[in-house]
Amino acid sequence: MATKLRDLLITALVGLALSGSAAFAQYPNRPIRLILPYNPGGIVDYVGRALAQHLGEALGQTVVPENRPGAGGILGTEVTARASPDGYTLLLMDNAIVINPSLQQHVPYDLKQLDPISWVSSSPLLLVVPPALNVKTLDAFIAYAKANPGKLNFATAGVGTAPHLAAELFKQHTGITATHVPYKGIGASYIDLMSNKIQFSFSSIAGAIGFTGDKRVLALATTGETRSELYPDTPTMTEAGLNFSVDLWLALFAPAGMPADVRTKLTAAVQSVAAKPAFKAQLATIGATPRGTPPAETADFIKAEYAKWKQVITDGKIRID
Repeated sequence: MATKLRDLLITALVGLALSGSAAFAQYPNRPIRLILPYNPGGIVDYVGRALAQHLGEALGQTVVPENRPGAGGILGTEVTARASPDGYTLLLMDNAIVINPSLQQHVPYDLKQLDPISWVSSSPLLLVVPPALNVKTLDAFIAYAKANPGKLNFATAGVGTAPHLAAELFKQHTGITATHVPYKGIGASYIDLMSNKIQFSFSSIAGAIGFTGDKRVLALATTGETRSELYPDTPTMTEAGLNFSVDLWLALFAPAGMPADVRTKLTAAVQSVAAKPAFKAQLATIGATPRGTPPAETADFIKAEYAKWKQVITDGKIRID
């Protein structure tokens, strides 16, 4: 009798394992949600929606973009970190994912809770100012800031975002002082930027391009290593005499513990999307470049970015609690 019960148990366990393998082999068999942890209108939202469209085509399943803004990307990141690692909840996140743990004491996620799937895109930031400042070059702006210590405000989409730390790094390099004013989304800050309530911002090109064309705000420099094709007359920070660059990168993450075959399938799909001319063309309109790196290379990149921004935060004694 005991032998029969044992055999039945073994048969049931084997059947369960096989059914689980079959389920993963069929992945995805239901819609996937892609968490975008910022408000609509910025680069994460734009790239995320383009990625969702093409990723859905590559996987043969609907990928639903879901905006979960709040706390500089922390809320959406936490949602993903706590989700089931089954491949049906993904996160598209920027530099803030590695900045926040060093910048704040209480972050409700650990980087170990998230597995990098692929580095999706790169793009520079753009230093923009209101025309009312009457400065046309980076040198002139720095001189103005130094002549008005403590009187400048800079806007970002939230604490710990790439634009926030880019501005902090800019302050370290130039010696200027300015007050951080976080907004719920960078788009909301442009009203105050145009009216000179905000004196500068490090904006994604996606956020800035609708305002720089008619000169409602002025672009003084980019943070890329080379000039942006969309702003060929705008120098890089390095060209203007400051030796630093900032890449506004976006990467795809999943809850840690995802089955290897599911991760392999997702990575292959992202790489196929990154190579698509249509996706490249969409990103080019906002000055971004597709990447599509494998998980191991992405993990190494994330570690290097974590170390870089931790050093900036330490050197600047920056702390937001």
